[in-house]
Amino acid sequence: MALYVIGDLHLSLSSDKPMDVFGDRWADHVRRLRESFSALKAEDAVVLCGDLSWGMSLKEAAADFHFIDELPGRKIILKGNHDYWWTTAAKMERFFAAEGIRSIEILHNNCVLWGDLALCGTRGWFFEEEKGGVHDKKIMNREIMRLEASLKAAGDREKLCFLHYPPRYGADYVCREITSLLGAWSVKECYYGHLHGPGQKGAVQGWVEGVHYQLVSADYLGFAPRRIRDGEAPAAVL
Repeated sequence: MALYVIGDLHLSLSSDKPMDVFGDRWADHVRRLRESFSALKAEDAVVLCGDLSWGMSLKEAAADFHFIDELPGRKIILKGNHDYWWTTAAKMERFFAAEGIRSIEILHNNCVLWGDLALCGTRGWFFEEEKGGVHDKKIMNREIMRLEASLKAAGDREKLCFLHYPPRYGADYVCREITSLLGAWSVKECYYGHLHGPGQKGAVQGWVEGVHYQLVSADYLGFAPRRIRDGEAPAAVL
C-alpha cells in the first residue's frame, strides 16, 4: 500500500476547456494522467489537491468524477479555486452515491486517517486573491477555521497538511495565518498546488521553519502522482 499526492488535474471531459491552450506541457494530459495512475494499486490512496474539474456544477463535472473514480486507488479530494462545482459535503456525497462513484472521499472540515497518519487540509488563501493588498478577512477566517477543524480532528496523530494555495511564495510572501497553524499543530509536511508555468519558479520547496513544503501541481509532476508514504493501512474519515 502507498500514499500519493497530486493537484490540479483540470479535467474538462464534459465542458469546453481544453488545457492544451496553455502550452505543450499540457498536451494530451488526460491520457498521461490515466497512464501514470495505472501504476497505482487498488489499495493505494491519493490526495487530489484541488482544481479537479472545470465543470460549473456537479452534473457538468460528472464525467470528470467518473474518470477519477475509474482510476486505481482511493481518492481524497479538497477544494481548489476553480472548483466551482463544489458544494456541501452532504450534497457531494449524495451525488457520488447516486452516480455510483465509490472511490472518492472528501477532505473538508475533517481529517482522513491513513494508518497512523492524519491527512488534514483545506483550500487555503493566496496573495493573488487579495483586494488592495489586504486579505479578504471573511474568506481567510473561514479557511483558517476549516484548517483548524481538520487539525483538531486529527488529535495527537502525526499530521500531513494538503492545501490548494501555497502558504509561501517567492522570497517575500508568507500567509502567516496558515503557517502559524502548521507550527502550532506540529505539522512537518505541507503539499500544495495551484502554481503553473512561470509561476512555479517562485514555489517554496524544502524545509522552512520546521515544515517541509512540496509543490504537487500536475504539470509540475509530469502528470504522475508523487509517492509520499509506503506500507500503511486504508483510509478512514474522522
